[in-house]
Amino acid sequence: MNLLLKHFVCGRVFSVLLATWLILPLSVEAAGDTDRFKNLRDYALLAEVAYRDRAEIDQALALQGYRLTTHGQLPGYGVSYYLATNDTEKQQLIAVRGTSNIENAMVDVAFQLLPNKHTGIKLHQGFALSADYIYQKVKDHLIRDYAISTTGHSLGGAAALILAMYLDADSYDVNEVVTFGQPKVTNISGSRKFAHLDVTRVVMPRDMVPLVPPLDPMDLMNMDIYWHIGTEIVLQEGSDYSELEGVDSMMRATDFMNEMVTTKNLQHHYMTVYINSITPKLVNAKKVPYQNDFSIVDFLGKKQ
Repeated sequence: MNLLLKHFVCGRVFSVLLATWLILPLSVEAAGDTDRFKNLRDYALLAEVAYRDRAEIDQALALQGYRLTTHGQLPGYGVSYYLATNDTEKQQLIAVRGTSNIENAMVDVAFQLLPNKHTGIKLHQGFALSADYIYQKVKDHLIRDYAISTTGHSLGGAAALILAMYLDADSYDVNEVVTFGQPKVTNISGSRKFAHLDVTRVVMPRDMVPLVPPLDPMDLMNMDIYWHIGTEIVLQEGSDYSELEGVDSMMRATDFMNEMVTTKNLQHHYMTVYINSITPKLVNAKKVPYQNDFSIVDFLGKKQ
């Protein structure tokens, strides 16, 4: 069985996660950024539960005041999704799980950006097809005067971001987008068009999936290269975290210029690893600079 699939179907792990949700305070009193990480913890658990069955989804959603509105699975891809509704807060949530064959998806060199009519920008073809399918399935259940958020892990995070673009293009009230280990979905011009969206991308320092396809610094003037949207939260050890945007976020890829995606380093991509890293930051969260030893001068010297 694929390592990611084996990891996520472990019912015992899920029980521990639900217990953590119940034991840890939902309202953090500490000053600083702990409230921010409470919000990220909630989204992380909502994204993780997309890997579960109907009963477990119902149970987790109830803890957040949501009811399951509809859920389904993309034929042939092992990617499931759900739409939940909170009538008290007048909010809806779309969550998308990742795929069990992430290794194959990440090493595939056919990361083709193609024009997308719905958004008017170029998007990763595969991610856009997933978002298209989900959007067609959930749109009849969307409520116009409700704020809609999207979340997801891995390829599900990519689909969740594109779904937010579709919602925005169709004049829905997009609340926020929170993704975990999300790969890139568009280029520089596409990211600029949707820069107004409230997007938070949570990443682990050694998770290579958000950095694929890798960035060659020589391509920085190429407007058609893949580019991330929103604020990147890098989960460091313990209570530490870093916050990056724009070029600073993209240059993080230079830390992995000589590495390949392997089963070993994909262990940093597990959703439970993300949740475990968020947990200590609920008590104390400390923002620290991200250390990147990359030198453009040294890089150019090696190219010659």
